[in-house]
Amino acid sequence: YLTLVLTITISILSMNIHVNTDNHIEGSEQLIQHVKSVVAETLDRYADRISRVEVHLNDENSHKKVGEDIRCMMEARLEGYTPIAVTEFASNIHQAVDGAVEKLLSKLTSDIERRRKY
Repeated sequence: YLTLVLTITISILSMNIHVNTDNHIEGSEQLIQHVKSVVAETLDRYADRISRVEVHLNDENSHKKVGEDIRCMMEARLEGYTPIAVTEFASNIHQAVDGAVEKLLSKLTSDIERRRKY
């Protein structure tokens, strides 16, 4: 357990993670810390290459509470690369964040592997 906490802390310190919410999503400290730890844990193997991750959470249809209206857009900045961005829509914040970070990990992996071959 201690190792996991230290790994998350190190990842968060080496990779700047910024979480932004619109005025329909409460950007509580608990939510921000949760998002940061999910991003840091998932992208840990690339933490030394990623200088910054921007996370934007939006409620696309705040007046309606139906469907997949939570949007999570993540953008990773790596030195020597153009920014890599992904978007995920889901019915709640946690699903949107989880889906977006998995898409970002997949895109980072394929982009880095492709460039390594050249």
